[in-house]
Amino acid sequence: MTTSATTSRLLLSSPVDILVAVPYLVGFHPARSLVVIGLTGEAPHGQLCLTTRWDLPLPEDGLDPLLPLLRREGVTQVIVVGYGPGALATPAVDAVRDLAREAGLHVRDALRTEARRFWSYLCETAECCPAEGTPFDPTVSSVAVHATVNGLVALPDRAALEESVTGLLDPVARTAMHEATATVAADVRARLAMHPSPDGFAAEFVAEGIARVHSSLAAAAEGVCLDDLEAARLGLDLAVVRIRDEAWTLICEEEEQAHLLLWKDLTRRLEPRFVPPAASLLAMTSWRRGDCATAGIALERALEIDPTYSMANLLMHALCQLMSPKILQDRMPNSEELDREMGSPRLAWLTTMIGLTDPRECLPVSVGET
Repeated sequence: MTTSATTSRLLLSSPVDILVAVPYLVGFHPARSLVVIGLTGEAPHGQLCLTTRWDLPLPEDGLDPLLPLLRREGVTQVIVVGYGPGALATPAVDAVRDLAREAGLHVRDALRTEARRFWSYLCETAECCPAEGTPFDPTVSSVAVHATVNGLVALPDRAALEESVTGLLDPVARTAMHEATATVAADVRARLAMHPSPDGFAAEFVAEGIARVHSSLAAAAEGVCLDDLEAARLGLDLAVVRIRDEAWTLICEEEEQAHLLLWKDLTRRLEPRFVPPAASLLAMTSWRRGDCATAGIALERALEIDPTYSMANLLMHALCQLMSPKILQDRMPNSEELDREMGSPRLAWLTTMIGLTDPRECLPVSVGET
């Protein structure tokens, strides 16, 4: 789902404008896909408020969450685009048109596109909509320029988007990150062993971790990348739920770019066992921005490493049900409320993190392994 002020400013006045805009709305050029764009307001005008995409062919119940989503977001008009051959795309487009008709929604346009040609399901005039399709040139539309100026990107395909999120480091960088993680892990275990009070150590660790979350986000806002040791330290910090949740509470519209930069960087750089918290934070940030493609990729990465990671499972369920991020963000406590709910730090909070610092977990990971 895409819902953002930037996308709402794109002017979609023709089929070509729609076809040029979709890759920027979903983040990549779709293939074998169904895309539904929702608008608010009365035809022939309207403000773009959301975009959803499905792989084709659709699963049997694939469109079940669509109508609740459209109603929840106040959608009054839809644009439907099928990508691929007619036998694949047409049944899916027809299914959305039927749902829209039942719900009393205006179908502003319904298209199929393949190989730089498009077909309109609403046009029955052979002169303007020939059976062989209408060729189009994406460069004649200004939509791409406006989208780029507003910071939207359209990668070649979903694989390219996935590479931008989870692409492996080169062997030298991966070795350096592995060594930094081993160094930080050994330091944490040594500090704990020498500390006179286990719960006192937990209090110090949590306080330092929360401070590191704030300073790391401030650095990201200035375009500064963490060095390997600081990245490794933050990776260990985020394995503690209280510290991860501090980062979660800080995600807001004004600082979304810093969160995107930091959590995407950590998702790629951290040793795999430390990735799920950072990937989940990246997913939450992306979901808030309406970038469900990136959110889904980040969550797939988190659950590939730890299928039981609760934050990733929670967000994946929300994505699959086409829920609005407002459902979660309105319920998130602030830092003070977290302190009241969780109480004073204690060693039990650090159990997962300490387990991940076990020297047996610190064996070198070959490029390509997880």
